Amino acid sequence: MWGLSALAGAQSVPEKPWMLGPFVKQNAVNPILNAQATTTFLCPVSRKTVRWEEKDVYNPATVVRNKRVYMLYRAEDTVRRVGGTSRLGLAVSRDGLHFKRLPKPVFYPDQDAMKTYEWAGGCEDPRVVESPNGVYVMTYTAYDGDKARLCVATSKDLLSWKKHGLAFDQYANGKYRNAWSKSGAIVCKRVGDRIVAQRINGTYWMYWGDQPDLRLAVSTDLLHWTPLENRQGKPIPAAESRRGTYDARLIEPGPYALLTPAGILLIYNGMNEPKTGDPNLPDHAYTGGQLLFDASDPARLIDRSETYFIRPDQPYELEGQVNQVVFLEGMVPFRGRWFLYYGTADSKIGVAVAEQ
Repeated sequence: MWGLSALAGAQSVPEKPWMLGPFVKQNAVNPILNAQATTTFLCPVSRKTVRWEEKDVYNPATVVRNKRVYMLYRAEDTVRRVGGTSRLGLAVSRDGLHFKRLPKPVFYPDQDAMKTYEWAGGCEDPRVVESPNGVYVMTYTAYDGDKARLCVATSKDLLSWKKHGLAFDQYANGKYRNAWSKSGAIVCKRVGDRIVAQRINGTYWMYWGDQPDLRLAVSTDLLHWTPLENRQGKPIPAAESRRGTYDARLIEPGPYALLTPAGILLIYNGMNEPKTGDPNLPDHAYTGGQLLFDASDPARLIDRSETYFIRPDQPYELEGQVNQVVFLEGMVPFRGRWFLYYGTADSKIGVAVAEQ
């Protein structure tokens, strides 16, 4: 179905039988979304008209709705000194490859209670799943220019969103309110083409963080989350980075975590470390790996990929706002295949496809 050239930068067979894949980059159409300077937006905070997706578009979340793929993507303008303010745009596709985008962002900093956390850095890196009653739940990063904070919002139609605030704000009198937190991947099950949050032992679970260790949180309502800590009050690590490998510097969740017959499968992003990482990868390169956790105990790591299954190798993945990056963040089952969407060099969006 695909030529050998399309396999570059990705494994040709899964490393282990429980892993998803092999994923094939769709180089004939990648990048599937680029920045554009023709769309404008009246920012309610600055009260100025901005070209809201002029600088970069990347790090998307995706869901299947009405037999189409809906993509929420991060877009940056050129206003802020350190990289531009981020807002979330929405694009729709009939085939998972070619997208038509809305002219205005659907999620952005506003004159609301979240302004203090979202301005001027913006709203970044969404991950979207469905609740059991069909409401879309989005975890995203609010960035004020100093700290990243994990937040939650909900929507019934992907167009109108309600912000529910900081994910950990109600825990321990706001202990995490001014701590760095991001990248929330909720444990889900597949229901047809839908990805639905699933309780385990009566509780929702979420993997989060962008540190040398992967962290856990639990919730009863998908809105308010409690980080799991040890007796010393430190986050309990669910998995840790490894010397000599592609994830030596940090591990960060990709899309949602998926319940499979083998266990809970989490695709994740690993960052290489120049001195202690994989000597065959460029310094600070982002690649993709997979983790497998116990389906009845999400804190217990069963297995993990020994090497990356996807790496930057295309020109738009090697050079951009941040060089040497494929950052995996959106994935949907669609038309009998898995579509995995990723940011390329923090500048554009690509897709890789695997048979189910």
